[in-house]
Amino acid sequence: MMYQILIILLLFTTVGLVKSHNEGGEWSCESESENRIEAIFKPGVITIDGHIDDWSDIDGFEFSLLPALDPHEDDAYKAGSMTVKAVHDGNNVFFMLEVNGKYAYSKGDNNKCPSVALMFQVGENATYHNMGGCKESPDSCSSKTCRGTEVDIMHFSIGNAIPGRLYGGNPIDNREGHGGDRFGHLVDLYTWTPHCRHLDGISPTGNDTSAQNDWKGAWWHDSFKVHSGFVAEDSPYSSEDQDGKYFFEFSRPLRTMDRLQQDVQFSIGQPTNMAVAFWYPEDGKPWHGSGHYSISCNWVPLDLPSSNSLATRAGSGSFSGAINAFSLLLSLVAFCSSIFVGYYVFKNKSIPFTPMDRL
Repeated sequence: MMYQILIILLLFTTVGLVKSHNEGGEWSCESESENRIEAIFKPGVITIDGHIDDWSDIDGFEFSLLPALDPHEDDAYKAGSMTVKAVHDGNNVFFMLEVNGKYAYSKGDNNKCPSVALMFQVGENATYHNMGGCKESPDSCSSKTCRGTEVDIMHFSIGNAIPGRLYGGNPIDNREGHGGDRFGHLVDLYTWTPHCRHLDGISPTGNDTSAQNDWKGAWWHDSFKVHSGFVAEDSPYSSEDQDGKYFFEFSRPLRTMDRLQQDVQFSIGQPTNMAVAFWYPEDGKPWHGSGHYSISCNWVPLDLPSSNSLATRAGSGSFSGAINAFSLLLSLVAFCSSIFVGYYVFKNKSIPFTPMDRL
């Protein structure tokens, strides 16, 4: 019981449960409807270690980072855009986020380190705006009053996470039956509104010990001088304000054993709505819950095509047409050759047979 209370307090302080998403004006959004992310079928390619060498042959999708609550181009993230890559292997889905940013790290203080989150639509009526959009107050929101507006969130704050190490679901926290991560704060959350946010398995009406944190993740910055091998004593791992890029890698099974409507369930061939958020301690100032950037002011569809659909789509291109033409040419050559051989054998059928014993 005491540990669960500590988890809830941690959630309030590090994710900004109460103070996040205090909007100051009327909401407006002009999203680009053609924006999509495609998780192509690439089995056995990705290792979750923070390094992006294994992503080099995978196309990325570039997005401007605009303030989540006031998405205007004039206030875009100054250091540049975010690149999002995704693949799946038929069992798991993998994500890689790449974003420019001078190195900033303060051990133990998540708000002075960059942070990222992925959000997915779960309930059929869940909106991007207001993180689900349930109209209930924090005192009355629940799985009954807000049913159909659930969203699933993975949030990674790196203040206690060693670069290149794996965080997220672990046997200790999963045994407790919630979506926490006591080692690196890569947590599995669900919400109906910004003010009704909880770790998986923890709810206003009672906890359920069947919940799990199904996410895994790691981070890296390209100012680091070594490729791997950091330990906690190496913190802060690099010098402050060095130019470079942050890399975040994540994975999760396509399907989970969730029975509480708290996890998104991915299906091959069916799109899933998602969003990506990014926090950064600009000018050395700690970020706050609502001070994050987003890749869009609306849901961005995530497509998970099958290997067959990729082959079919490739078959409709000009390259496939050239292959078909070449195959037809080979067939004609083979047909003509068979006619010639048949004619030659028929024409020379008078050749005498020579028994083997006479050779």
